[in-house]
Amino acid sequence: MSRRRTLSTKKKLVLLVSAAAVAGGGAFAFAATSNASSVQNAATSTVCQGLATAFGNNESFIADQRANPDAQSEARIANREAVLAQIKVQQEASGCEVGESAQDSQPVTPPAASTPPAASAPAESAPAEDTGADADAGAGAATGEQVCNGSTVTLSGEAGAPAASSNQFPAGTLLKVTNLDNDKSTTVEVTATSGSCALLNNAAFELVREPGKFLIRNALIEKVG
Repeated sequence: MSRRRTLSTKKKLVLLVSAAAVAGGGAFAFAATSNASSVQNAATSTVCQGLATAFGNNESFIADQRANPDAQSEARIANREAVLAQIKVQQEASGCEVGESAQDSQPVTPPAASTPPAASAPAESAPAEDTGADADAGAGAATGEQVCNGSTVTLSGEAGAPAASSNQFPAGTLLKVTNLDNDKSTTVEVTATSGSCALLNNAAFELVREPGKFLIRNALIEKVG
């Protein structure tokens, strides 16, 4: 003769509460894991985009050298091909698509071209007057003329002392690059041509970068001197 054990109402409530706690804990763990995964994916995406931009800028530079060769073009192309190989290594190590290429937001030449008319008469005379009156307030204007509005800044992958390359300014031009996300800035000399307004080499980029990022989205680029 079998006996069925009947649970009291109190025991049933305890079991239900326990089951709910286990289920809730599982849901919390899932949510926490999901959030951590989202943050990691966002960070990886930023790194990959920066590397892709650097890859695209160097590809553009090589294409330009081949289209308009001079006595130094072959050496420059060989140098940039070595840079592309290094970027591929970084892409693979970062879990990015190897060989992914993206152009810098450089087709923003229209804003750069439209800047001079707006600043031709009033804006150029204003900084000159502000500099002496209030050095702190006019520091940004006194530093130099803002150029390449809207352009992002990335690295070329080249070694050597801090320097920059540009497709708008000749060798010898001094450019001040400020990362507005961390207020770090550096002033470097343009030493070569590239596919963007301001492409920093490794040493220069290290002076203004945010840890783990290969792209400066919020940048202020100024021509000084």
